[in-house]
Amino acid sequence: MKRSTVLSLSAIAGVAVVGGALAIGLPQENASAATNVATGFASQNGGTTGGAGGAVVKATTGTQIHEALCKRAAASTPITIQVEGTINHGNTAKVSGSSCNTAAGLIELKGVSNVTIVGVGAGATFDQLGIHIRDSSNIVIQNVTIQNVKKSGSPLSNGGDAISMESTVRNVWVDHSTLVASGGESAGFDGLFDMKDDTQYVTLSYSILRNSGRGGLIGSSETDTGNSFITFHHNKYENLDSRTPLLRGGVAHMYNNHYLKLNESGINARAGAKAKVENNYFQNSKDVLGTFYTAAAGTWQTAGNVLDNVTWSAKGTEYNPAGPSMASTTTVAVPYTAVLDSAACVPSIVAATAGAGTGLKVSDGKCAVTANPTATATTSPTKAPTTSPTKAPTTSPTTAPTKAPTAAPTTSPSASASQPTGANLSLVGSADGSSKMSGTSFGYVKDGKTTTYWSPNGTTGEVSIKWGTATKVARINIVPASGSSIGAYQVVNGSTGAVLKSGTGAGVITFPATSLTKLTFKITSSTTTPKIAEFQTFAS
Repeated sequence: MKRSTVLSLSAIAGVAVVGGALAIGLPQENASAATNVATGFASQNGGTTGGAGGAVVKATTGTQIHEALCKRAAASTPITIQVEGTINHGNTAKVSGSSCNTAAGLIELKGVSNVTIVGVGAGATFDQLGIHIRDSSNIVIQNVTIQNVKKSGSPLSNGGDAISMESTVRNVWVDHSTLVASGGESAGFDGLFDMKDDTQYVTLSYSILRNSGRGGLIGSSETDTGNSFITFHHNKYENLDSRTPLLRGGVAHMYNNHYLKLNESGINARAGAKAKVENNYFQNSKDVLGTFYTAAAGTWQTAGNVLDNVTWSAKGTEYNPAGPSMASTTTVAVPYTAVLDSAACVPSIVAATAGAGTGLKVSDGKCAVTANPTATATTSPTKAPTTSPTKAPTTSPTTAPTKAPTAAPTTSPSASASQPTGANLSLVGSADGSSKMSGTSFGYVKDGKTTTYWSPNGTTGEVSIKWGTATKVARINIVPASGSSIGAYQVVNGSTGAVLKSGTGAGVITFPATSLTKLTFKITSSTTTPKIAEFQTFAS
């Protein structure tokens, strides 16, 4: 892949070389694409740098974007195109030249390499007009909004995809962008982020995909399985019917994404696909992982995910949800090091960083936000990870995440944890459990008395609070009987089997607010027979 050397910085105002990359000072809260470094699979195969090291050109129309591409010395000459304003059909005409192959009505990156398109100033919006990448490599798209691209109705653009890649595409990084539609296929829209016909080494990071019937696909058919090595991290998928993504063959890595309101299905691994799904937060959604609408099965490795009010359908011949246990069915190795946030903080981290106009802020991997990342993508051996967190913060996967969550889920509840507020929801529920010692009762954990208690028939066991309808719980208080102690525990969503929190000891325990009909406190080890006087549950 050809790279240019910067011979003179004086020709470009506000430019500095930072860590060997070209950083361009921009007149907005966001810096240039060179401020952050491509992560995930886009960091492999030589890396993805876009137009770093080349000329910097400003564009306020689609025609000017095409002109910038066409005026280069060659189709591989590096260029960064700073876009400001609204790009639409009215200002996007075809431009001809030896270094480009453009079309009216969409931004066409066809047969080109070493290109960055970055939103600056008051922002860049591609309105009803998509970006099509074909037979191209080393492309960066950053800090842009692409909205309401249609494949039927008027006006038409890009087959209805916000961003599409096809026909031998390599090394694309889409970052801090917002891709939105206003409905599904019946309303004239298709996918938000599609890849097909030999597309590889792509990362979608810190972006928002919203209000569409289809999030995106990797492979256009069950035989189009040569698309692979795709990373999705710190993205927000909201109000989508399906395809988050649809993966046919190949390998994909999904971590630290917030999936909210997936209406029909989520990550759809098909036709031999292998999906590594770790430390994501799935919320208010249905069938978030599995093989759907086909008998050509895919596989997945799961770890560290949180399931918050996730429902699951029954299995069928062509419908195989991974839940409720979401157990791993394969192992997936990735050739890079990913520092993962704990899933519990993903909603807040993604809310602060994802999408256009957020200042290119990123996570530090410790559930905190930074505007000035210093870490660069690094590589690690391709063998599958062998170490596991002490306790998984969600459903019990059999394999480990690439790196254990920074905020370990095994720490004991702090003595200074905030006391619960509001009504004790256990008082309006019922109780059951695994076993009970003679003279104790499951119901004693919800009778409001500390003189009565439940104790298992041994040093381990579980007790549950149940409700007739879905009830949201975010905090519990385990009150041991006098003289008793609690060893290691898991707080389990009895409706799905997801582990919401792990630790040791009794007291106040918090976890992401979860709607459920059954909440289980499972004692996994204890040096003496544990005795629980009260199992209190609270909404906050």
